[in-house]
Amino acid sequence: MEKTTKPLKTFMKPASLKQVRMTDTFWSSRQRNVTETVVPYQWDALNDAIPGAEPSHTIENFRLAAKEAEGEYYGMVFQDSDLGKWLETVGFVLSTQPDPQLERIADEVIDLLGRAQQPDGYLNTYYTVKEPGKRWTNLRDNHELYCAGHLMEAAVSYYEATGKRKFLDIMSRYADYIAEVFGRDDGQKRGYDGHPEIELALIKLARATGNDAYMELSKFFVDERGQQPHFFDLEADERIAAGDLRRDTPGQKKRLYDYFQAHLPVREQRTAEGHSVRAVYLYSAMAELAAQYGDEQLMNACKELWQDTVRRKMYVTGGIGSSAFEERFTVPFDLPNDRAYTETCAAIGLMFWAQRMLQIEKDRQYTDVMELALFNGVMSGISLDGKSYFYVNPLEVWPSAADFRNDMKSVKVTRQPWFGCACCPPNIARLIASLGQYLYSQQEDGGEIYVHLYAGSEFEAEVNGNQVRLSQQTNYPWDGQVTLEVTPAEPCEFTVALRIPGWCRQAAIRVDGQEADAAAHDNGYVKLRRVWQPGVRIELSLDMPVERMYSSPLVPANAGKAALQRGPVVYCLEEADNGANLHDIAIAADAEFDVHFDEKLLGGVAVLSGIGTRSVVPAESGQALYTTQSYSRTAVPITAIPYFAWSNRSRGEMTVWIRENG
Repeated sequence: MEKTTKPLKTFMKPASLKQVRMTDTFWSSRQRNVTETVVPYQWDALNDAIPGAEPSHTIENFRLAAKEAEGEYYGMVFQDSDLGKWLETVGFVLSTQPDPQLERIADEVIDLLGRAQQPDGYLNTYYTVKEPGKRWTNLRDNHELYCAGHLMEAAVSYYEATGKRKFLDIMSRYADYIAEVFGRDDGQKRGYDGHPEIELALIKLARATGNDAYMELSKFFVDERGQQPHFFDLEADERIAAGDLRRDTPGQKKRLYDYFQAHLPVREQRTAEGHSVRAVYLYSAMAELAAQYGDEQLMNACKELWQDTVRRKMYVTGGIGSSAFEERFTVPFDLPNDRAYTETCAAIGLMFWAQRMLQIEKDRQYTDVMELALFNGVMSGISLDGKSYFYVNPLEVWPSAADFRNDMKSVKVTRQPWFGCACCPPNIARLIASLGQYLYSQQEDGGEIYVHLYAGSEFEAEVNGNQVRLSQQTNYPWDGQVTLEVTPAEPCEFTVALRIPGWCRQAAIRVDGQEADAAAHDNGYVKLRRVWQPGVRIELSLDMPVERMYSSPLVPANAGKAALQRGPVVYCLEEADNGANLHDIAIAADAEFDVHFDEKLLGGVAVLSGIGTRSVVPAESGQALYTTQSYSRTAVPITAIPYFAWSNRSRGEMTVWIRENG
């Protein structure tokens, strides 16, 4: 395949992990937990070494594919992807700190992948072990390209961290083989995977290798989606003709096309439909390709899909995908709290999409959503110790009701040590490990540095031929004071752009003690351009009161209710602090809340304290289900904790939305 150095067309380039050193109190402990606890724990899970956890069998499947073990394939058809995400996390960890033992384990696993790879480049344990001879016969359901994509992303991460090419070469061979199978030439398949992912991975692979053919292959998969005659129908007809009726019934469809975001060609899609994780993975790739090829029509589709998602189908926590049925988007404003599905992977995918839109448009609306999802819909998915996880992230929990309808799609009231479908645990690990690349961006011509997220860190970049270090100190998200020190090797002129979050009503900026105009922002970013001398200090002050959040009246579930938010953090009431029957607690419209930081609670969190009311039930009517008399109410203290920290103590009720009295 021909190599090219075709330049990107994005306006900004995200920081690489090697450019950023995290020093933040909030995030450094979590990244350290990923390195010291989560990565080893998940390695044990992949090797079936976690007592009481659902078995994974992932590593054993690769040994079977390499003919180094005997037995049967076990697990989901997409089990390979769990290892891909774990290896990608390892790459991110090694990008910021050497770990010879971890690198040795990864090298041994990569060697195993090489031995499991087939002579033509194919690498998939399910079809190698369980159904040899049936490759590419069910792309709709069986995730072959999805698994390939996660392994490709891992290969890029590992190469960028270590400089070792073996894994990259393995996956390049696989990509070359895929390019032979799929395309528009005679004898090739004009198809795509039921679960988008490889589209994103091929873009990364193209950039890591300089091989633009991979970029073209990504574009092919995106462009083919939703075209007629419908590929999923064609391959289903082939399965039926071959007598394979396990997933198909003649004349019937198991799922509608919109579940796969294949109901229309992508440039004609205007509303977020179907499986929410698949959707945001696809939209992320669409945004990248729109920038790469200067495709205005594709970018316009991304913008409309974005508006439909965040204005009609997103929870206050940044969670998306409200329905357990098909893990999907439904109709606008259908955002139930107790049945909210809001898969952890969906919030992570929303961050992926937001970051890519941000590089193109330089607009804080994307950063605001990225931050909202990060501190709430993502971080709720992992326990404080890193050893248990939520797949589903509800906004209201009543344990006894949840137990009654307990099945694989139901709300869980405690995090689980692992899942048979374990997509979320390694996904959240790779997100936390790679967080540095979300903090900063640099204008492609080098003249502007953008600060997107506030966290203690150091960022080093070359600006107009000059080395620049930007150091950030803050106690964010617990307070809004941020100090940045700009240190160029030599005095030089460039721009530092600071985001003023959409949640902040009042901000102040001082540069070396001189006040700057914080209100004069460009799409939410204040641009400070000057000749920077070494050691210039920027002081940013973001007002961070407790805010009441109200949803649109079109959201039935939240009528007469408010949610509490402070800065980027959404709060909830938990039974451990407030007793049971949280649905009966109400707050006055003018109720005020005190904020205090409790370093001993839940790893150290800012807690909200206030006064609410709840019903007084007389002893004589305590057993009555209905009564003609209204209940009097009494004042009670209430305590709210960050939503991401719930379910780390005792099992019990939780709610984000609280009744409000006029």
